Amino acid sequence: MPRAGDERTQPMQLRFVGCGDAFGSGGRFNTCFHVTGAHFNLLIDCGASSLPALKQLGIACNDVDLILITHFHGDHFAGLPFLLLDAQFSRRTRPLVIAGPAGIAARLTQVMEALFEHSSTTPRKFELSVIELVPEETTRFGEVSVTPFAVVHGNSGGPFLGYRIEAEGKIVAYTADTEWTDRLIPLGRDADLFIAEAYTFDKPVKNHLSLAALEAHLGEIRPKRLVLTHMSEDMLRRAATLPHAAAHDGMMIDL
Repeated sequence: MPRAGDERTQPMQLRFVGCGDAFGSGGRFNTCFHVTGAHFNLLIDCGASSLPALKQLGIACNDVDLILITHFHGDHFAGLPFLLLDAQFSRRTRPLVIAGPAGIAARLTQVMEALFEHSSTTPRKFELSVIELVPEETTRFGEVSVTPFAVVHGNSGGPFLGYRIEAEGKIVAYTADTEWTDRLIPLGRDADLFIAEAYTFDKPVKNHLSLAALEAHLGEIRPKRLVLTHMSEDMLRRAATLPHAAAHDGMMIDL
């Protein structure tokens, strides 16, 4: 995978490092997407199983410049202590930015200390910046523009954000974990790639998105390409007959 600043011409790509739910349904890794282009290298979410998943795919973790976190549930966030310690022991020198919902710096310290005591205060060989993102305010990270949207996923582990990411003339949008909210319409509208949770087929489950609820609004969202993720065991059993593409670990998409 390219490093940020690599001058070679190459397509923007997204790889599903992990697309599973919190319970490893179907034997899938927790949520982590790797997005690269000619001048950027980022992760979206870093669930508990992300470091071994990244290494299994041969992705150079120390080339990642930016990690976007959607919320603080373990299957989206708890891989960070492992990734940061791996960076330290592998002598990373590249600066790293971690960005996410309000409170992310305190939450990162908490999870670091819970899993590896004193790791949050150990001097690092690389610069680490932790940045809070504000819903519907665009933040630019080099060549990448990130617009978060507030989504709905319960009362613990938040705030909860979905992301609209613009880079190299392409748009990638990701609902994150959420029940239906009309904010998903501007988040995903006309995206080149719209990654949407589809936890159930048509059964309403609080704080999660069903395929039926999503399909009711696809005419308003109008994505150029839709890929479903974060699917339950029931949805995985239906995957071969679904009318939309379903993610699998390792899946690569050229944009």
